[in-house]
Amino acid sequence: MPASFRPRCRRLVLLALAVLPGATWAAPVPADFDPLEATLPELQVAMGSGRITAVALVDYYLARIEALDDAGPALNAIAAINPNARQRAAILDLERAEGRVRGPLHGIPVVVKDNFETRGMPTTAGSAALAGFQPERDAFVVRRLREAGAIILAKTNMHEFAYGITSVGSAFGSVRNPYDLRRTPGGSSGGSAAAVTANLAAAGLGTDTCGSVRIPAAFTNLVGVRATQGLISRRGIVPLSHTQDIAGPLTRSVVDAALLLDVLAAVDEADPQTADGYRRRPDSYLEGLAPGALRGARIGLLEEALLVEPEDGPVAAVVGEAVNRMQALGATIVRVSMPELWPTLESRLSGFFVLVYDFKQDINAYLRDQANAPVGSLAEILAAGVHHPEVDASLRASEAMAAGSRRDYLAELAHRDEARRRLLALMAKERLDALAYPAVRRDPARIGQSQPGSNCLLSANTGLPAVVVPAGFTPRGLPAGLELLGVPWGEAALLALAYDYEQATRPRRAPPADLRPAAATGDR
Repeated sequence: MPASFRPRCRRLVLLALAVLPGATWAAPVPADFDPLEATLPELQVAMGSGRITAVALVDYYLARIEALDDAGPALNAIAAINPNARQRAAILDLERAEGRVRGPLHGIPVVVKDNFETRGMPTTAGSAALAGFQPERDAFVVRRLREAGAIILAKTNMHEFAYGITSVGSAFGSVRNPYDLRRTPGGSSGGSAAAVTANLAAAGLGTDTCGSVRIPAAFTNLVGVRATQGLISRRGIVPLSHTQDIAGPLTRSVVDAALLLDVLAAVDEADPQTADGYRRRPDSYLEGLAPGALRGARIGLLEEALLVEPEDGPVAAVVGEAVNRMQALGATIVRVSMPELWPTLESRLSGFFVLVYDFKQDINAYLRDQANAPVGSLAEILAAGVHHPEVDASLRASEAMAAGSRRDYLAELAHRDEARRRLLALMAKERLDALAYPAVRRDPARIGQSQPGSNCLLSANTGLPAVVVPAGFTPRGLPAGLELLGVPWGEAALLALAYDYEQATRPRRAPPADLRPAAATGDR
């Protein structure tokens, strides 16, 4: 759908939602409860006490979408609104009135990235080449959310095919950062991140192949989780790399991230990778959160990921101060160095060889299995010529991968195993509970420019879990994120550390209510 038509079409959807049979358009903000910046437990308590309904919550977020995403500053975070959201909310309100509450997500409106198959809605992966594509099933994790009582409010804009970190694509254009509309929110899950931080939904779902949850979390003052590879099913996600793709939550608090992870983490018989997590996940990530986790913890500050070039200085200072706060809360901070790790991580195509190789094989296999897909292969996508120029070189690099590249591919997988062993050996030697570093070493780039400074390889290429929490703001008034990397299946421990830090420092600051074009003075 051309970008120029989307605002008008979305307004028509909003009107359709307002006139569903038996529906009334409730006031966007209930008189006795303001959902702005509310956590999932706070929303649940408000619904349980009758101060707000799921229908009223849907209305509230739809009104904010109309005001902030379509008109005025135009975040451009939303790709498509679910026309059944209000009807679904009414059903969940009726269940609650009858004493049936499915759990902490009952009646909670969430957004999901547009590469998740979502029944009744288009799934374009941000590409005009997939315009009109509408699978007839939910991705495994989308089904899990629905069964838990969540309301799929909307699909979100993203970097085309998740093949980049600035969230631009041929289907919907560029997502804008709510803290400075001239800048990217990161990617590829930039739409989910921008929507959640601007309070267009209660929480969001993204995917992370190399930083696609963690980078947007850092750039939009959110919590983001990349779990151990295999903890969360990949089924029903338009693939970028089967070896690295994983779904993950984007939320305004650690508690909310833990609640979502409790739902997302499950064995899926159709995704054999998830069998690795059998009996390795706790009964509840939420129950593992308690103040005091930082007392006695040992955190390794990884030198090579902190300050690589002089331009990394402002973010390094913010992250350094966040680590100092952890020390004040009882953690021991150990400065660690591992220069020999980087040649292993970056040996071919700067560490992206596996991803580049996987995409051609994976997207071709995926499209072959879709009876109603408008294209059948990467070659057809390129031939159609409708993809965004920013992904052209990446798509062509994948298409150029020949069968003879298999030897290099296997060598790269061996390098990843070696990098994982080296990281775990370092953590064991120093008795570390986590490694700490910036998720990205630079401020968010201006829209249309490339984004330097990503540390995405550390987690993505080793399969180790990582959690990003807000660290603070750089001198330009832009968010920076602290990333904590842990041992396999160590999500609960990482979330506990992040929770203790968050509760003591309260680092989240909502974006300007009017979403000004610039959030700081002295910017260039």
